[in-house]
Amino acid sequence: MLVINIAFVQAEINLEQIKTDIETLASDEMQGRKVFTPAIDKAADYIAQRFEQIGLEPFSGLSSFKQSFSIYQISPKTTSVEINSEKIASEYVASLTYHKSRSWNKPGDFNIIFISENDDFRKIIGQVNQGNNDTLVLIDPKHKAKFARWQSFFSRLKSRLEVNTGPSLILVLKTEIDTFDIKTVKIHLTTSTTRKSLTNVIGILKGNNLKPVNSKISSKKNENVIFSAHYDHLGVKEEDTSHIDKNNITEDKEVDLIFNGADDDASGTTAVIALAEHYATQSNRNRDLIFVAFTAEEIGGFGSQYFSKQINADNIVAMINIEMIGKPSKFGTGEFWMTGFERSDLAHIINTNLEKSRFKMHQDPYPKQQLFYRSDNATLARLGVPAHSFSASQADTNLHYHKASDEVKTLDIKSMVEVIKKLSIATKPLVMGSATPTRLDTTKVRKKGNFF
Repeated sequence: MLVINIAFVQAEINLEQIKTDIETLASDEMQGRKVFTPAIDKAADYIAQRFEQIGLEPFSGLSSFKQSFSIYQISPKTTSVEINSEKIASEYVASLTYHKSRSWNKPGDFNIIFISENDDFRKIIGQVNQGNNDTLVLIDPKHKAKFARWQSFFSRLKSRLEVNTGPSLILVLKTEIDTFDIKTVKIHLTTSTTRKSLTNVIGILKGNNLKPVNSKISSKKNENVIFSAHYDHLGVKEEDTSHIDKNNITEDKEVDLIFNGADDDASGTTAVIALAEHYATQSNRNRDLIFVAFTAEEIGGFGSQYFSKQINADNIVAMINIEMIGKPSKFGTGEFWMTGFERSDLAHIINTNLEKSRFKMHQDPYPKQQLFYRSDNATLARLGVPAHSFSASQADTNLHYHKASDEVKTLDIKSMVEVIKKLSIATKPLVMGSATPTRLDTTKVRKKGNFF
C-alpha cells in the first residue's frame, strides 16, 4: 500500500514561496498578463526563471523553457453576395471565413440551409458549426434579432493558428429567397490578416529511472503526466474613464483599471510551479512530468492547441489542469472539485488515494456551465487524454470573475495551499506509475467547432 507522509508533503509545499509566486504573477507590474503585450512577456520570464530554479529541463526540441509560436488575427474586409442576380444589401449579410479571399459562382459550390420561422435558430447554427463544408444559411426575418447578434459577432477580430484553411459561412436574412430556386450566385469574401507571436512556458521533470516500486509497476519511460494552467488574463480595462473626476480621487479610492487575474489563473499557475518544486524532491518518479503554463486561454485556448500538435497524445497518461483554486469552494476550505468526473476513472484513482489520508475530491457542482469544455483540458481531451480541470471556484457566486477586483487580497492563500497539498497527494500514483487512468471516448467529447 502506498503510504503518504503528510507532514513531509506539507513541509515541502512552502506557504511563503506560494505567496511570493502569486503576488508576483498578479501584481500591477504584470498589467493583467494580456496576450500580445510586453507585460505577459514579464510573466513568462518569471515562470521560466522559477522552472530553472527548480531544476526542470526544457521541452523536447526547445533550447529554453519558452515555446513560441504564431497565430493569425483575422477581420472581415469585404463581403459581396448576389443571389439570382439580386445584390443583397450588407445589412442583411454576415460572413465568417479564415481565408484571405474566397469566391463562389454557382450554387453547387456550397451547402444551402434555410432557417424558417419556426426553426430552432441556435440548434441549426450549432449543427452548421460542427460541419466541414462551405455553407450559405438563408434566414427568415423572424430571427432578425438573433441574426443581428451573429452579424456583430462575425464582424469582430478572430484568431486562428492557421489561415487559408477550413470552411466558410455566409448568413443572409432574406425571406423571399426560395432554397429550391437558387439559379445563380456570386459570393466574394476578403479578410485582413495580421500575424502575432505567443509563448507557452514548459518545463520537464524526467523520471528518475529507479527500479519499479513493486513487481506490478513496469517501466513507464515513454509515459508523461501533464500539470497545467493558463497564465494569460485580460490586461487593462479599456472602458472610457473620462467622466471620472480625477481631482476627487484619493489614494484610497483610485480607479482600478488592471485585471490582475489573481484567481484566474495566477492561482493555477502558482500551483503548477509549486507541484514542480514538490516533485523535484521526490525519488520515485517513474514517469516524465510536463509542467505547462499555457498562453491565450482567454482568447480561445491557442496555447494548448499549439502544444497538442507538438506531442504524441498517446504518451500522455493524464492531464491535471488547474483552474482557479484561490478561494474556498462550496465544499469548504481546502476542498476542490474535478470536471468530467464520469469521463474516465481518474476521479476514482484520485479519491482512492486521497481516502488513505482521509481527504476527498468532489464532482463538478456546476454541470450546466459546461466547465469541462471551458479550459485548456478540452483540447487534450479531444485527443483521448484523460484531461480534466481541477478547481475550487464557486462559479455561480464568484463576484470577481473577469473583474478588476480579482486581486490577491480577495484570495484565501491558506485554502489554496491546502488544495495544492491535496493535489500532490492525489497525483502520486500517476507520477509513480502505479495507476493509469482509462482513456477518454473521443466520440463522446464534443468537437471544437469549425467556425467558432
